[in-house]
Amino acid sequence: MNSVVVVESPAKAKTINKYLGKDYHVLASFGHVRDLPPKDGSVRPDEDFAMSWLVEGRGEQRLKEIAAALKGADKLILATDPDREGEAISWHLTEELKRRKALNGIEVERVVFNEVTKSAVLDAMRHPRALDKELVEAYLARRALDYLVGFTLSPVLWRKLPGSRSAGRVQSVALRLICQREEEIEAFKPQEYWTVEGKFRTAAGQIFPARLTELDGKKLEKFDLANEAAAQRAVATVTGGEPFTVRSVERKTVRRNPFPPFTTSTLQQEASRKLGLGASRTMRVAQRLYEGVDLGGETVGLITYMRTDGVQLSQEAIAAARKLVAAEHGARYVPSEPRQYKSTAKNAQEAHEAIRPSDISRKPSDVARYLEADEARLYDLIWKRTVASQMASAELDQVGIDIVSKDGKAVMRATGSVILFDGFLALYQEDRDDPSDEEENGGRLPNLTERDGVTPTEVTPEQHFTQPPPRYSEASLVKRLEELGIGRPSTYASIIQVLQDRDYVKIDKKRFVPEDRGRVVTAFLESFFNRYVEYNFTADLENQLDEISGGRIDWKTVLRDFWRDFSAAIAGTKDLSITQVIDELDKELGPHFFPERADGSDPRVCPGCQAGRLSLKLGKFGAFIGCSNYPDCRYTRRLGVSNGEDGSDVDMGPKLLGQDPATNLPVSLRKGPYGTYIQLGEAVPGAPKPKKKKKKAKGKDEEAGKANGTAPADTTPEPPKPKRVSLPRGLSPADVTLDKALSLLSLPRLLGPHPEDQLPIVAGIGRFGPYIKHGDRFKSLGKDDDVLTIGMNRAVALLAEPSTGRGGRGGAPGKKIGEHPADGQPITLHAGRYGQYVKHGKINATLPKDIEPDQLTVDQAVALIEARAQAKGVKRGGAKAKAKAKPANDDAALAEPKAPRIKAAASATAKPPAKAKAPAKAKAKSKAKTKAKAKPKARTEPAASDTDGE
Repeated sequence: MNSVVVVESPAKAKTINKYLGKDYHVLASFGHVRDLPPKDGSVRPDEDFAMSWLVEGRGEQRLKEIAAALKGADKLILATDPDREGEAISWHLTEELKRRKALNGIEVERVVFNEVTKSAVLDAMRHPRALDKELVEAYLARRALDYLVGFTLSPVLWRKLPGSRSAGRVQSVALRLICQREEEIEAFKPQEYWTVEGKFRTAAGQIFPARLTELDGKKLEKFDLANEAAAQRAVATVTGGEPFTVRSVERKTVRRNPFPPFTTSTLQQEASRKLGLGASRTMRVAQRLYEGVDLGGETVGLITYMRTDGVQLSQEAIAAARKLVAAEHGARYVPSEPRQYKSTAKNAQEAHEAIRPSDISRKPSDVARYLEADEARLYDLIWKRTVASQMASAELDQVGIDIVSKDGKAVMRATGSVILFDGFLALYQEDRDDPSDEEENGGRLPNLTERDGVTPTEVTPEQHFTQPPPRYSEASLVKRLEELGIGRPSTYASIIQVLQDRDYVKIDKKRFVPEDRGRVVTAFLESFFNRYVEYNFTADLENQLDEISGGRIDWKTVLRDFWRDFSAAIAGTKDLSITQVIDELDKELGPHFFPERADGSDPRVCPGCQAGRLSLKLGKFGAFIGCSNYPDCRYTRRLGVSNGEDGSDVDMGPKLLGQDPATNLPVSLRKGPYGTYIQLGEAVPGAPKPKKKKKKAKGKDEEAGKANGTAPADTTPEPPKPKRVSLPRGLSPADVTLDKALSLLSLPRLLGPHPEDQLPIVAGIGRFGPYIKHGDRFKSLGKDDDVLTIGMNRAVALLAEPSTGRGGRGGAPGKKIGEHPADGQPITLHAGRYGQYVKHGKINATLPKDIEPDQLTVDQAVALIEARAQAKGVKRGGAKAKAKAKPANDDAALAEPKAPRIKAAASATAKPPAKAKAPAKAKAKSKAKTKAKAKPKARTEPAASDTDGE
């Protein structure tokens, strides 16, 4: 029997192919072979949510390969991933192959396995099943919802909010979380409080710390010591209360249980905290560990499937973990009963095992030499978490000692914690994302009993301020989304990436900071589509999708209910004017952008004219804050909270830095549509712009005049333009001084002659940033180079480096991936200005983000090159494909002969045929007709989908 097995990736296909015999032919689909076209009408609610699917370049090639392999085969085995997305890939393959009549007489089976090991794969082959209809319908419902939200709501944003990109069903809710946290931080007002700390000495000479907890018979609350004066009075009470004695000693033993094995969400969180890996990077590395790694000739999947909400382990894994713990740590570290874990997620996905090593006896030290650095670190993390989950609890001795003054007015408390038995802590400790989560336990305390005397050696007041809630990190955002039941852990990585790609958020010190564009989009959605960014609504919709996968709700019923209300909300914005949008956003964001000032002055008074009112404005580059007296007052500033000091962090209006001593012209800092810049001088007010001269036939008089120099000339001098220079990257507007501005305005500066050819080397700032120039060659400066201080030695070294620009001269040779099967020419991998790309002949194809350069195969490279060639209309070999216009029918071709081409006469005396003047009315009619035909180009930017390739 000859069977064709289809999996998602080449790596997985390579691994499984080694487990199966010669009767099996394993192929990769490279994920989905078809998807909804990114245009209107792909999902049609009026046709009961009918969907159109499109097979694109890479999918077409994969389908042809699979169809060719099926010729003469008896069976098609679909072995895609064991989740909803894997089921959908198998369904798409089946439907498309049926449509192409490639499955006639061929049996189709579906197999699933949770780990890519020989035993698991062979066992799955012995227990095939049919496609899971409910899982497919859950996929269809989710895909339709994401499409309808993205492609219906995004055009509303484009029309009503210039500068916005897209909206998404889960993406917009995640953005709202980030924006709301930022609002909490900006509205936060720190509150001062004080504590009194002391150090005490025992009779045996041991020193230990304590804190004042009771004063004058009253238990101290956090803000009872509100200022320094109150703290000093408390210090006087403590120091005047000697001697001190121990009033009570409290001891208790507490147990800390190990954490459950990893789910997708907890793996992303812990990898972010411990390893510094983002969610996308974590999932890519885990994918490689799951699909198979070559361990010295044996290819094996090192971990189980990495997209799961389950925390349970198989009995075999539990037994293996307990056996290993006993051997490595001793019998005391093995609990009396195996530990069983149950998922607490609100919307736990399909029942999968937790993420664990496929073979627990395979220690990280055994495989580290076969893995890349991130792979080894992630495997170590997964292995330790799994083994620790089956270890004994840790035991801690917690001690609290109350020390009272002689007069009873002051009570100091000392706390300590000592590990009596480390248990699972011997192998694994979980990191905390929020420092406030840390347990406030001190170290070991001296062995004291009641009525023991102690002596204060130091009593000091300490000032504190309350802290705002921290910004979300990737770990804490994933945790919060999971707590709210929003989205799926398997999609969090793609959602976070989309928010960054759309410039809605940025990452600063590993924390999410909302951009201006993201804040305005969130305010717009909260004002006009509040229901669809509510956390409960999104979570309830997720629950309905779970009900679909369980076969308890019809998927089209969910779509009908959603679309009825959503389409009505969209229709309600049809007549919404830009003015209404601005007014609503100004009302919504006003308290945020114009907070009350400490001096009581009006935060909306324009600092430019002192008469206008500041409010939110919308321009073609997005939202900003401007004056109501425009155009008389042109004061603007970028979005941000005004601090009332005209700070450069928020000011977009001209900021005078001083005068240039050489020219006495003003030097100012300004904000333009392309960033912040420095300007020397001012544009002449009311100066006319030079008009473009219309081309017209030259008359004899004009020709003659020009020939003898008597033609009238335009002697009006053009007004001088002020000199401008952009701020180099890394230089904050707040750090720009007059001296720094004058140095930048003096660019380009001469560094000196090149030692080889004596041609000058100059440094300057151009449209692409800081550069050095040697002859006709330009070289961009590195991120650590300063255009104002770079010297000759560094410049010569930079010029000696090979250029890495795509297709540029002097580019570094690429790494050979292999040879193209069509012509045997090499395929090479290069690092370009915009990232990694593969090259074959004249075709360059960018590597997608989900493909690691070091894991790139020849098949993947060929697929990328073929897709790029089709997109460019290039034949194999590099020649451009010529499109030939084909007539509708032969009769039409005969009836309308081709117009002859008129060649220009060789004689210089030949005159062109006279052109009759069209009547004025005919001209106007022709012009109006041409104008009517010109339609604005439709925007085809695809909206973000909340579903990634699971």
